[in-house]
Parts: sequence; C-alpha cells; structure tokens
Amino acid sequence: MLVTGASSGLGAELARRLAARGANLVLVARRRERLDELATELARVHAIRAEVITADLSAPGASGRLVADLDASGSTVDSLANCAGFGLGDAFVDQDLESISSLISVNVTALTELTRLLLPRLLAAQRGFLLNVASTAAYQPTPGMAVYGASKAYVLSLTEALAAETQGSGLRVLAISPGPTRTEFFDVAGGEGLAVGRFQTPSQVIDRVLEVLERRNGPASTVSGWANRVAARAAGLAPRRLTLAVARRAIG
Repeated sequence: MLVTGASSGLGAELARRLAARGANLVLVARRRERLDELATELARVHAIRAEVITADLSAPGASGRLVADLDASGSTVDSLANCAGFGLGDAFVDQDLESISSLISVNVTALTELTRLLLPRLLAAQRGFLLNVASTAAYQPTPGMAVYGASKAYVLSLTEALAAETQGSGLRVLAISPGPTRTEFFDVAGGEGLAVGRFQTPSQVIDRVLEVLERRNGPASTVSGWANRVAARAAGLAPRRLTLAVARRAIG
C-alpha cells in the first residue's frame, strides 16, 4: 500500500491505521526525517515492512520518478492513498503565481499521473483500494481559496468517474472530503480563520474512510462528519449565488 503525504496529518494517520491491520507500506513525502521516524515506529510496533521514498510531488515528472523508484526497489502496490496536498488562502489576484502552480501540481497533476501509472497494478491485484483526498471545498466555489476549492472539485469528480469505470473490478475507489481538520493544513494555507465548519481530528476522518471502504457496496465519495455532510448536501441544492455569498462571508 502506497501513501503519499505520509509525513503528517491524514497520510500519517492512515499509515498508522493500515499498519495496525498488518499492511506493508510505502511512505512518500518530502521530509525524509519524518518518514524515517514513522517507518521505524510502524515496523517496531506492528512488525510490518515500511519503505520510505522521498519525493517533491510539485516537481515536473515526480510521479514517473516515484514509480521508477518503486520498480527499482521491487515493491508491489495493491492500494494507493493520495493524501498529499495543500491549500492557499487569499484573493486570487493577490496569490503568487509560483505557489498557484505548485498547488495545482500537487493537488491535481501528481494525483492524476500517479493514479494513472499505478491503476493497472491496482486493478490486477483485485483486492485493494484507491483513496483520493478531496475536501468539503469541492462542493461549492470558495472565494478566498479559489484555486484550492477548484482543485478539490477536480479530485472529487475524477474519483467518482474512476469508481464508475472500475466497478466490478474488485478495486474500491473512494474520495474522502474532510472539513477543517487538526493538521498542518492551516499553517500553510494562512490560518484557522479560513476554516469553515467544526474541526475534526485526523483519527475521526480516517475512521470514516475505513468505515466506508469496508462496505461491500459503499459510495464512491463521502464527507467526514455529519454536519459537514449536511452542509455539502445543502450547497448542492441551494442556488449558486447563495452558496457563493455564504462561502465568501464564511472565509472572509
């Protein structure tokens, strides 16, 4: 099982939960020291194999190099969790172009390329899962976090389409849409003033992931937290002008 963004947040929590179930892991992120610490912990506590691959997924061609590293090490992958991602908070006109490009590269390009490169292997295994991390921001435009919201809408749409394309293959495909979560996300995005909704812990979000993945005929996408699920459904039913006004007021 390969987990990107495994050095912190949802990726690290998912890795711990999978290791507790006996899964061998490939841990991917930029920060080698954190990955090494996590891999050592998981191998010691759960007696599993945890391989570490450092990768900057914002770099061109990063997904191809990651798969080449997998092949060179002889690792096999039957599940993929795309947990790497980050957000930017500010008016679009004030955001740095390089930062926008990096966000799209990580949240959209790397996720798409890595999924395409590994999907044949996941399908051949006939037993694993493909997990993509979207967001409650995927369910309506998000003034003040416009590019982030758009990137997560892409992730949600892509994942639901792939779930339909692979139906009956034995591969479980799921997009998880968390609301505000106690991770490093808001340190990078610009502070908790950008949060909309009640905070959850990474453990609560991963609880939802595992609950849905274990269902034989589970949905292709789910929102973590009942209040967030209500808000996402309401955003889909309300007039677009209203959802835009509410989002703009909430994000400030």
